Amino acid sequence: MFPSARSDREAPLTDTWVALEAGADPARRRGALRRAYESYANAGLVERPVRPVVADSWRRSARARVHPEGTAQVELPDDELAAYRDAHPLSRVMPLFRELMGGYALDGEHLMAVCDAHGRLLWVEGHRATRLLARRMNFVPGARWAEAATGTNAPGTAIAVDRPVQVFAAEHFQRPAHPWTCAAAPVHDPCTGRLLGAVDITGGDRLAHPHSLAFVGAVARAAESQLALAAPAPAAGTVRLSALGRDGALLVADGRKVGLSPRHSEILTLLAHRPDGVTGDELLVELYEEGSVTPVTPRAELSRLRALLGPGLLCSRPYRLAGPVDADFDVVARHLASGALTSAMGAYTGPLLPGSQAPTVVRLRRRLADQLRAALIARRDPRLLADWAYSPWGEDDLPVWRALASALPVPQRPAALARVRELDAWQRR
Repeated sequence: MFPSARSDREAPLTDTWVALEAGADPARRRGALRRAYESYANAGLVERPVRPVVADSWRRSARARVHPEGTAQVELPDDELAAYRDAHPLSRVMPLFRELMGGYALDGEHLMAVCDAHGRLLWVEGHRATRLLARRMNFVPGARWAEAATGTNAPGTAIAVDRPVQVFAAEHFQRPAHPWTCAAAPVHDPCTGRLLGAVDITGGDRLAHPHSLAFVGAVARAAESQLALAAPAPAAGTVRLSALGRDGALLVADGRKVGLSPRHSEILTLLAHRPDGVTGDELLVELYEEGSVTPVTPRAELSRLRALLGPGLLCSRPYRLAGPVDADFDVVARHLASGALTSAMGAYTGPLLPGSQAPTVVRLRRRLADQLRAALIARRDPRLLADWAYSPWGEDDLPVWRALASALPVPQRPAALARVRELDAWQRR
């Protein structure tokens, strides 16, 4: 198993997201990366020519206890996979993916893959011989290629960092993936900004070129554009607030998107939670540590927020929003209240404003996470438990890992049981 990294010596690169620049020798770089990989495996040292994005991913993979000799686990059998992907939003743009990437994959002996936001491969298509080779490392539909499950790889890392990335040869954390090159880009819901998954191109050294990363990024943008065109027009006065898994919330009002600062995000989260409104004194207590600011501070923030949002949305005496707000954290809570746990997990994209220390936000964040965790543990659905356990917020959640280990079929338990033992030993220190 990889040790934790200790000190780094990294080479500056022109574009850290591209594995090889145009004209570079893949064979020479492959050898240099193999030596750097073994150095990290044996001593925890990151050496040239490892890129910063890869070094960071290796560290996350090591913290998640990904085994370098392992392969992905298939979690969705064919019958569950068919129903799941038919209902997935990315199914609506699969014809576009096939049109833009299908011929390229076949002609180049590559694979086109599409995964969900949890890193589960939904579609893997392309050259038949390449598909057969990819099966050896379980690069197949239904397998989880999240970074926390299989280490550094293009689709999993693109989801983890939420931007296009290319991964070449021994940059992959698991050795069975070292012969491969892949480039992937995340795809978002154009209305809410929610991460839907990623589109990926995987193959051999011929993909080790900046063009493959630019290509897959353009395909992802085309998919988002098509999803936007197909989305129903929002009703007049519709206001959506997305605050899960992000420090700066996104507000969509009458089709206009407004990115919010962390403080404005906290204020709108509170106002969405308290539709009847709050006084200035209540705002001071609920959003600021006691004695940290004077009453004039929230008034100034509200004035700036009103100017940002435009007229008619933010009211005063008491401070409130002019109409109902469809907040993503409320959507999760409603699904939980109705017993729709799968829908709740699908809508939960991370902790509420994770960087916020505002007292009310902290309370709401903990309450929602605790309710969702309790429901997951009670349901004992291995797929939903794995979605939480392999997420950034669940990788150290011992009760969930215990529940996952007991819910998995016996042949799939060893990795989860190993993680339980590691977390248990760590918590006993």
